Amino acid sequence: MGILIMVSQFFLSLSILIVLHEFGHFAPAKWFNTRVEKFYLFFDPYFSLFKAKIGDTEYGIGWLPLGGYVKIAGMVDESMDMEQMAQEPKEWEFRSKPAWQRLIIMLGGVFVNIILGYLIWGSVLSVYGTEYIPAQNVKEGIYVDSLGYNIGLRNGDHIIKVGEKTFDRFNPGILRQEISINNAKNILVNRAGTEVNVPVDPRFTAILAAHKYRNADLFTARFPWKIGRIEKGSFASKSDLQLSDQILSINGVTTPYYMDVSDEIKKNTQSVLVMGIERDGQKMDININCKPGEIIGIAPLGIRNFVETARDDYTFAEGLVAGFHKGNNFLHTQIKAFGQMAKGRIKAKDSMGGFMAFTQLFPKEWNWERFWLNTAIISLILGFMNLLPIPALDGGHVMFLLYEMISGRKPSDTFMQYATIFGFVLVLMLLIFANGLDFLRWFRGE
Repeated sequence: MGILIMVSQFFLSLSILIVLHEFGHFAPAKWFNTRVEKFYLFFDPYFSLFKAKIGDTEYGIGWLPLGGYVKIAGMVDESMDMEQMAQEPKEWEFRSKPAWQRLIIMLGGVFVNIILGYLIWGSVLSVYGTEYIPAQNVKEGIYVDSLGYNIGLRNGDHIIKVGEKTFDRFNPGILRQEISINNAKNILVNRAGTEVNVPVDPRFTAILAAHKYRNADLFTARFPWKIGRIEKGSFASKSDLQLSDQILSINGVTTPYYMDVSDEIKKNTQSVLVMGIERDGQKMDININCKPGEIIGIAPLGIRNFVETARDDYTFAEGLVAGFHKGNNFLHTQIKAFGQMAKGRIKAKDSMGGFMAFTQLFPKEWNWERFWLNTAIISLILGFMNLLPIPALDGGHVMFLLYEMISGRKPSDTFMQYATIFGFVLVLMLLIFANGLDFLRWFRGE
């Protein structure tokens, strides 16, 4: 059921963005009296699921959910309608319009995606605000995983700066981004009361950008383990454990923090695990019948039960401004990531993803805040990707139009036909490659 909800959210998000992107082409085309022959959500080779003719335009829904399109009369596009192009130009055709009007029509979809991304992000902030953990509130420091340890972090560290960025909000994603995208060369930490500069090996740029570590936290905050959930039918459910019990020790080994508990449970070699707990101020031992080294079926209360959070709340106007800045930062990060790939510091296969990767952005339960935030992110990605100078994408058409405006020479229809075929094949290969990577990752269980 959770997978179905994830797919449904992605499908709805993509449908909204496709329709609005194509409207971005449709609206200026109609404004400049250019005939739009088709407006489709999804592609319709051989047949469509729905279609209706209104005026000069056929509106419809295709069966192949790989995008959408508007067919503008007198334009060399993926429809490859060269029979129309062989006829004398009509005043209502795309090719008969001034280059500046054609440029606006082609930029319309990208413009809508970028503006929509800003607006949605800003609206989400104004409605929901942002809850975060100030780094200074994590009093006990961090608990590092193996990758964080290899980078040079240690249990109990308090992170001060990553590269040039102040670590004022407790978020492991900041460290990953600063190293993999911004080439942070050091991490400044407070270690046992002394500031220590931890150098970052350049090899971690590629490692942290790899798909394998996309969900790696590197570190978490240290806080006690209070039982937040006991799984039905588990070893723990058959013991005397209760919700909110605070775990103090496992088999006599003191476990002040929740990861200590996990580590000691994994080390257990006995069929009876002795858990020291505190309940309502009283300390006691609980015996749990179990299998050595196996999980016993408990989960801790989250960090927000132990660390004070803070909030950023916005008026609608403030939210739009903040959404603009966050959207710009996101796009800037995407551009830097491409730069890292061009320099060979990040492998394309580690950063690319197809429909499965986008679907995994959404949670397994319907959450409108996450839905709209992810929709804003995907909208910005679509706007950015469509602006790439690849024939068959908007950016390719823009590239040729700028050439025409600068040189005064219009590329021939034959050249545009072959360029569009080349671009279409290239885009198709990229789609196959990206979705093939998704399949391989799924097959490997990554």
